Amino acid sequence: MTSTRPGGTFTLGDLTVARMGYGAMQLAGPHVFGPPADRDAAVAVLREAVELGINHIDTADFYGPYVTNEIIREALHPYPDDLHIVTKVGSLRDAEGNWPRALAPEQLRQAVHDNLDHLGLDVLDVVNLRVGGFDRPTPGSITEPFTVLAQLQQEGLIKHLGLSTVNYEQLAEAQSIAPVVCVQNYYNIANRDDDDVIGSLAAQGIAYVPYFPLGGFSPLQSEELNAVAARLGATPMAVALAWLLKRSPNILLIPGTSSVAHLRENVSAAALALPEDASTELDRIG
Repeated sequence: MTSTRPGGTFTLGDLTVARMGYGAMQLAGPHVFGPPADRDAAVAVLREAVELGINHIDTADFYGPYVTNEIIREALHPYPDDLHIVTKVGSLRDAEGNWPRALAPEQLRQAVHDNLDHLGLDVLDVVNLRVGGFDRPTPGSITEPFTVLAQLQQEGLIKHLGLSTVNYEQLAEAQSIAPVVCVQNYYNIANRDDDDVIGSLAAQGIAYVPYFPLGGFSPLQSEELNAVAARLGATPMAVALAWLLKRSPNILLIPGTSSVAHLRENVSAAALALPEDASTELDRIG
């Protein structure tokens, strides 16, 4: 593993991670369901990510389901001491490929044990409680499910706790129960609802992890983004990632891909310096 970390580093609790991480969702089959068409290629992507200095891998046992975690274990176990795997609970996959919520205490406990089993771990570095919808929070109390995770943390099965797809009120509610080291919400250069949240978390030393940093299943489309990328001799997606890294020092990226070439392109964004005029132009997109 390289001695440098792409994008610099940030500390999650007592874990130091590269700001440029990797999201493993796309290692499963189409629509994040079933096995990939090329399992060897999926293994190769994970191993290349580690070679490039990435030590923050985001996953969930409901990707596949089980498929992504099993591939991570095949590719990287026994894990390097400085590799940190962040997973999430609170959802399931049904037979039709839907994403029903799974926030009952027994479901959360089972999910944590399933992640441990499929990843081959005795303790999970970070577990995010996913409580919202596909791309926005769902209002309501999260005391019961977050308390379950706090209990599992006390039992020694989880090191640190995070949240996914939450609002301010839910964050405050969780923090009254146990420390939160990261928040994972929908955010990218064109979807900026969480601008204020990012600043608040930065002041508290809490990581903000934007999912779908490149637009998700529908890639970002922007004439302004394309124009800046052309001037800089970079791809639009690399520029979009570089903008996020510059946006705030507590932003951690987890772009996903099933291609080694695309992975390298994403990581190259960590070395892309955006001039101030380019940053100003990009800021206007959102």
